[in-house]
Amino acid sequence: MAADEKAKAKTEQATGKVEEAAGRAVGNERLTAKGRADQVKGDARQAKEKVKDAGKH
Repeated sequence: MAADEKAKAKTEQATGKVEEAAGRAVGNERLTAKGRADQVKGDARQAKEKVKDAGKH
């Protein structure tokens, strides 16, 4: 399950970067903000998984 969560984190981060870039390109602040939020969500998920991994060692 941890690999699945890590993959979700990477996907959220990548999607967020694309949305943020697209939002900036067309001047859509809402899309830019959504992209940043997705990146933060992905970062949080990744941090949670790192903490869980550290607890296993």
